Parts: sequence; C-alpha cells; structure tokens
Amino acid sequence: MPAIPGTAQHPRARRASALLAAAALAVTPLLVSTPAARAANAEVAVSADPVVLVEDGDTAAVTVTVRSADGAPLAQPVSVDWRTGSGTATVDVDFVAGSGTLTFAAGTPSGTERTIAIRTRESEAGETAETVPMALDSREAEVSAAPTVVVRAHDLPYLDERLPTDERVADLVRRMTLTEKAGQMTQAERANVAGDPAAITELGLGSVLSGGGSTPADNTPAGWADAIDGFQTRALATRLQIPLLYGVDSVHGHGNLAGATILPHNIGLGATRDPLLVAKAGRMVATETRATGIPWTFAPCLCVVRDDRWGRTYESFGEHPALAGVLGTAAVRGFQGKHLDSNRSVLATAKHFVADGDTAYGTGEGEYTVDQGVTQQSRQHVEAVDLPPYVAALAAGVGSVMPSYSSMDWTDDGLGNPVKLHAHDELINGWLKDEHGFDGFVISDYQGIHQIPPLASDSPTTGQIVTSVNAGVDMFMEPSQFERFHTRLVAAVQDGAVTEERVDDAVSRILAAKFELGLFEEPFADRSHADRIGSDQHRAIARKAAAASQVLLKNDDAALPLDADASVYVAGRNADDVGNQAGGWTGTWQGWSGDVTEGTTILEGIEDAAGDVTFSEDASAPTAGADVGVVVVGETPYAEGYGDVGGPEWAWDPADGGVPREEKSMALQPGDVDVVERVCAEIETCVVLVVSGRPQVLTEQLGSIDALVASWLPGTEGAGVADVLFGERRFTGRLPVSWPRSAEDPVVNVGDEDYDPLFPFGWGLSTGGPSSHLDRHRLELQDEVLDPVNGVPPSAAKAIAKSDEAMLEGHESHAHNILTAAIGR
Repeated sequence: MPAIPGTAQHPRARRASALLAAAALAVTPLLVSTPAARAANAEVAVSADPVVLVEDGDTAAVTVTVRSADGAPLAQPVSVDWRTGSGTATVDVDFVAGSGTLTFAAGTPSGTERTIAIRTRESEAGETAETVPMALDSREAEVSAAPTVVVRAHDLPYLDERLPTDERVADLVRRMTLTEKAGQMTQAERANVAGDPAAITELGLGSVLSGGGSTPADNTPAGWADAIDGFQTRALATRLQIPLLYGVDSVHGHGNLAGATILPHNIGLGATRDPLLVAKAGRMVATETRATGIPWTFAPCLCVVRDDRWGRTYESFGEHPALAGVLGTAAVRGFQGKHLDSNRSVLATAKHFVADGDTAYGTGEGEYTVDQGVTQQSRQHVEAVDLPPYVAALAAGVGSVMPSYSSMDWTDDGLGNPVKLHAHDELINGWLKDEHGFDGFVISDYQGIHQIPPLASDSPTTGQIVTSVNAGVDMFMEPSQFERFHTRLVAAVQDGAVTEERVDDAVSRILAAKFELGLFEEPFADRSHADRIGSDQHRAIARKAAAASQVLLKNDDAALPLDADASVYVAGRNADDVGNQAGGWTGTWQGWSGDVTEGTTILEGIEDAAGDVTFSEDASAPTAGADVGVVVVGETPYAEGYGDVGGPEWAWDPADGGVPREEKSMALQPGDVDVVERVCAEIETCVVLVVSGRPQVLTEQLGSIDALVASWLPGTEGAGVADVLFGERRFTGRLPVSWPRSAEDPVVNVGDEDYDPLFPFGWGLSTGGPSSHLDRHRLELQDEVLDPVNGVPPSAAKAIAKSDEAMLEGHESHAHNILTAAIGR
C-alpha cells in the first residue's frame, strides 16, 4: 500500500504524473496576489479555507488569516482586497455580491484572523449546491487562497432522512450525470490527493483510502480527523454534495494510527474459539477507527488457509470453513453493530473473494510463490471449503466485498484457463449477487484490475475496466490512476461497452452504504470517542484476546503455570519487541521490528508478573541460578507476497535501511534454534513461546522443551501472554491450523486422508479445569496420546481434529462420540 514520503511504498504504487483535468462542476479559483506584490513582501502570507459551507439563506463567514514566516508580528500593514465572483450561484437571487478590504495593521500578531461575511438569499424551492467563488489580492503579502462559498443543497428528496434508503438512492441517481456516477465508482489514495485535494471536487470522487503506512503528517486521532474532514469538505463542494466514503485496513486494529490498540491477528483470534470476544474486539476497533473520521474497514479476511506457506496465513481465522465462518461473522457484527450510523460502527468488508487461501504453491503472481496465485479446485471443493464463510457473512449483513488478486481455474473443465477473480462474472454477478442476493457493493483490491489479461503499461486499460465492471465490481481502488480510470470508464459507457444500467446499479449500491452510514446527515468526523483510542479499557480487551489466543501445545511435569517467585531467565529476539509481536499491517504495510507503536512486550509482561527476571536476547548471559527459562522466538513482520515462503524479501521500510529481511520459512530460523537449544540444555525447566503468523517447525527440538506455546501474533498487549504463563488466566486456546511435522512437507489440513501433523487442528492443553464435559474428554485424550518427543500419533490426531470439526459444525453429540471412541469407552 502507498505511504507518506519516507515510509513503505506498495511496489505497484505509482504517482500520477499529470495534473488532474478540471471537470465541469469544479470549483474555479479566482485571483491571487500579483507577482509584484509577492516580491514586495513574500515573508507574509494570507490564507483562507478553500471551501466554506453555508446553509441556504444564512451568512457565510469566510476567515482570512495572515502569518509571517518567522511568526513575529507584522512589520508593516497588510491590506487584503476581496470580492465575490461568478460561480453557479446567481447574484441577487442566491447571494448578495460584495467587495471590500481587510486591513491588518503593523504589529498585528502572526496568525490573526479577519472574517468576511457573505450573505445568501433563501430559496423557496429545493436546489442543488451552488458556488460563490471569491478573489483575494494583496500588494503587501503572498496570497495563497481563493476561497469558494458553497451554498448547501437543500429540500430535495435524497436529503430527507425520513425517507427509506432506496427512495433516497433512486432520487439521487436520477439527478446524476454520467461523469458524477463514474466519480462515485472511483477511489483514490490519500497520498495522491493530499497535494491536490481539488481533484476530489473536480472528479467527484466517491472514496479515498489510506493504504498501509499512509498517514497524515500529524499521525494523531485529531490529525486524522482534520485531514479527512478536509477531504470531505472538498467532496461537499460538488453540485450534489455526495460525501466521501473513507476506507482503511483496520485488520487487527487501526494499524496506521500511532497509539492505536492492536489485537492479535486473525489466526490468534481463531485460536480463541470465542465469537463473543471477537465481536467485542471488532467493536473496539470500529470505535477507534470511526473516531478518526473513517467509517469503513477492509476487514475481515474470510480466507480459509490451506497452505501455511502463504504470506497471508495470519489473516485467516483457520484452515476450516466453519471456524472462519463463525468468527468472521462475529467480526462483521462487531464492526458494523446494529446501526451503521453509530459513531462506534464501521462498514465491514468480506475479503478476499474467493479462495485466496486455497491457491497452489508455485502459481503466485510475479516473484510471489503463493499469494495472488491460482486456485486449482473443483466447484464442489470451493463450495464446500472456500465459500461457506461468505454465506455466513452475507447472512450477517456485511456491507462490502473485496475480490482476491488470485485466479480461479476450475478442474471441472480441465486446468489451463484461469480467470482473475476481479473478472469473474460467474462468481461475482452469479454466485454473490444473483444466487445469494448480496445488495452491498464490491470494491476492487489495490489496482486489482491491472492484473486482468492482457497486461499493459497504461493500466487500467479500457478492456480491464469493461471486463471488471461487467463482472460485477462496483468501486475501483485506483490509488494513483484514478483520473485515468474515471476518464476511460466514462468513455466505455459512452461507447456502449458498459451499459448505464450497470453503472446505475453500481452507484446505487455505493450510495446506499453512504446513506446507511449516516454520511449525508453527518459527513464529518465524530470525535466523541477519540479518548478511547489506546485507552486502558480498550487495551484490556486486547489483553484478554492475547491471553485467549495462546495455545499450550506441550506441558511436561506441569511446567506451566510459572511461579511468580521463581527466578526466570528470558531469552529470544521476540521477547522484547512490540513490532515482532504485532506483525504486518502495523505502522506500515509490512510492519517492522522494534517500537512500531505503543504497547507492552512479552518481557515487560513477565517482569510485571515475576520479581526475579534476567533477560538476554541471545542467551549469552549466564543462566546459573535460574529456575526456569522462557525463550521467545519466531518470525519477524511481513505481509502479503513478501511473507510467502520462498518469495521475495522486503527491504523498503525505513527501519530496514535497504537491507532485505530474512527469508521466510516454515522452520525456525537458525539463530532461534541456537537460543532454544542453549537455554533448554542449561536450565532444568524450559518454556518456549513461538511468536509467528503461522506454525514454525521445531520437531527436532520438541524433546528438550518442557512447555511449548503457540503465541501467534498477540498484538500490543504482551501482558496478556504473561497472564497465562503465570496462571492469572488459564490456557484455553486451540490450534486453528494443523501444526506440521516437517518444513519440507508442511501442507497438512484437517480431513486429509494421510493426516499426520505434529499437533492436530483443535489441539490445546489447559492449565485449569475444563469448561465442559466435551472438554474433559478432549483433554483426557490429549494427556493419554501426547508423546513428549514425537508429538501426536496419526490416529489420535484424526480423532481430535474430527471432533473439533464436528463441534464447529454444530454436531456436539457426534464430537463427543468421536472422543469417547478414541479414548476406548
């Protein structure tokens, strides 16, 4: 994803090289100061808000500000001449023309404001918005503003919140031109309109997004709200005043925002098996996101991961569709709440439609090995494995759906004819909209249509646009090529390649979401919950989620929970690193190691829980006297593509210094192995925590480890991990994916005929009493079958996995029978 200068850039991001052409409804700036005036007093600047909104019949207050370059009081007087110009408003009918001079005397403090009053006349009938451009000029100062007064649209049916949404949508669509409709289908990236926000007005853009790492200069809640309100003002300077829909990847928290509360990634939430907790966590994320002015998140990911070598494995709730469906639905309900117009709700996005977790290794796009690859499965398989989470999300009322970059190559008719999901009429128009009645809108992924064949250097081509629009995509994420997309879409409709009926359908879906979100009534940020961002209350939710996500894989001789009075030796590179425990999509697209945001590391959590703690990252410090060793190892951050095993290595975050990150692997890195082996050899009780976005193979080390924990990516609240280590909370997490025996043969999924993982799907020991009769049988079986060196035998692994599968599908009695049969009762 694109970012502000100096932060990580998505490799496909390109800035537009040409200036945006002015559309027919653009706000036209008038005079500014003359060159002679600028030369005379260039150190003093005069500014004003570019757009001033006013209700019909009220008086607009245009604020003019004078500032000196050094912040000192004015050395000499500054006069600013002003006058109203000719826009779409009619003089004497819609407003009273005016002119005059503002005088700032010598000695006036820098930052002083003066107000110009522009009186409008009340209209008897409903009208669309009208503009009154103004000219400012000064002989003594640089004038950097040409404000425009916008008289708000009023007394039209689509503005009447008492009417049903469908009536409001129909009325608005009838009033729109083709150019305005194309604008609603176009989404630009923040960084590419921040320098020229007038483009929002000129093209009538329907949406803006922040990609991974793309933040306003002031990366605070207020800074975000101010920046987005500025963009929103530009959208409201259009004739119909259709508000912007701003989107962001709040996939495990508002990851771009410094100080936001960061949850475990989905794979950790999958381990909790707790839909109520997931919904509550989603509500927390929605609250923090909406408080910054953002009403739309590109989450949750409903992918069912079938190959853990995929760089997006941690974005999946797990390898079984029932798990992804139950928890994905909970996330949707948490994000959207009961009422979308609530200041604690955001529109959710089910992604990536469909089967992005089921692509074949070696088919990835470009250098990627798995990501954006080809799903080579039958329709029956996709219906059984990949589509069920979407059925559940649609039933929950998810508002938008995002197609995958990947392709579908049905085995039913033989391999060799893959179709990009962004072009898949059968699945988008057919399965999603026609068969399952999806009435939200489909948003493309980041430049997703650029991969539709034939590829071209000037994407998006007309062919790519036509194919995708006609396949059912409604809004297009064109971060830098938004103008090109807009121009070519309009031309395609005019040429008959896309019908206006199809455009009306797309626009109607987008507008319905905006009405339901309450953006027409309140387009600007509601900041009333900004104080909750990163609050103790929210961090407590994330801490509970982190604790519930921990999966206890092995616990010989009750090594866990630890005694708070024990002498604890902590080692490993992931013990004291918030960036590593938060993972990708934190701070930037790929994330980075180190202090990426505010949070508590696992080491800090341990230090709060125990009185005698020694830390040595590489285990070089003496271990003598330690009662227990806690080794925290695993992966460093990554995201899509660059997280693929065997894929390319990222090197473009500022923290990387141009040095490629470590090669991704399903096995522990050699340095991690060394630390594990050293500590486990020297300290009698050895506990190993694996902080990672997918399983890490450590079969050879299993025999020397007393307690093994899959910590996943716990987020900013490392104290939650300490909570279960020291018994403040009991271990309840269960594996959302099967843990493989070998990095050379890592693809193992529940239901496989030759199912033989080191630890099966659904495995999870506990450090407290079981919560149900079924749990008691599962824990009893686990205690019986676990070999401390070789893991779980295949027959027991199948029983545990099948029982968990039956439980997820709602067949509790069958799950119980499977366990009792395996125990021998």
